Amino acid sequence: MSFQGNPTGVEQVVLPSVRDLGDFDVRRALPTAQRRMVGPFAFFDAFGPVVIRPGEGVDTRPHPHIGLATLTYLIEGEMVHRDSEGFVQTIHPGEVNLMTAGRGIVHSERSPSEFRKTGGEMFGFQSWLALPQALEETTPAFDHVKASDLPEMREDGAHLRLLAGDFAGLRAPTPIFSDTFYADAVLERGGRLKIASDHVERAFYVVEGSVEVAGQTGAFAKDNLVVLKPGAEVILFSPAGARLMLLGGEPLDGPRHVYWNFVSSRRERIDHAARQWRDRAFPGIPGESEFIPLPDSYRPLAA
Repeated sequence: MSFQGNPTGVEQVVLPSVRDLGDFDVRRALPTAQRRMVGPFAFFDAFGPVVIRPGEGVDTRPHPHIGLATLTYLIEGEMVHRDSEGFVQTIHPGEVNLMTAGRGIVHSERSPSEFRKTGGEMFGFQSWLALPQALEETTPAFDHVKASDLPEMREDGAHLRLLAGDFAGLRAPTPIFSDTFYADAVLERGGRLKIASDHVERAFYVVEGSVEVAGQTGAFAKDNLVVLKPGAEVILFSPAGARLMLLGGEPLDGPRHVYWNFVSSRRERIDHAARQWRDRAFPGIPGESEFIPLPDSYRPLAA
């Protein structure tokens, strides 16, 4: 990222950490030491693009979640979701998988058999939306939204697909739990996109290319998470073209504690979930016996 001048519409630029998950690296923009959340987004991972060779695949073994909803979106590749509620769903490019963990769910994510045979490219994003306190213990659920059901907008050289929430008069069918927006936007060469001040917290993640904020000097490069100032309407401009993920919403009703795969407003609830997983007390996924163990670093979080 190179930037000069007074960024009147920009509050913060977050540089993601890189984590090795075995099958591929991920770039984690949330949470970091620089920024914990943007609206309800407590976690934002970008993975790929990576080429999976024929005969290989991705295998994320069963693991638990509480207090959040996971939202998976693919640009390339395929993945099969299975969970302890009995849902099985393959996600394809342009589609959305939303798993609501609530009081507790276990899921796995694996490459489908045909993809393993042929190999191919994997490229996508997984986000965690922390649930409002009143819904942290809701019944676990799963929703799949086809690409054809997601609203789209084309204007001023920008093509936007809304994945969740509302943006610029569009509303996605994806279930949400608080004020939220999440979108995939492609800017052509010279394309422009306005981000209004409708939502309190807003950010954009540069997937490809570079983008400028109109009226300011400099550009934001690939893998920058750029957090905008509340109340500031900005216009994004890309001289050579870019792809962005837009995200944000209203701040949650209080701070959240995050440990491993657990999110909660109460430290003791996370401690309880960790003990449950350690003691194999979570429900299992039908047909699967593998699991990711609780990290060795676990220590009781509750006083």
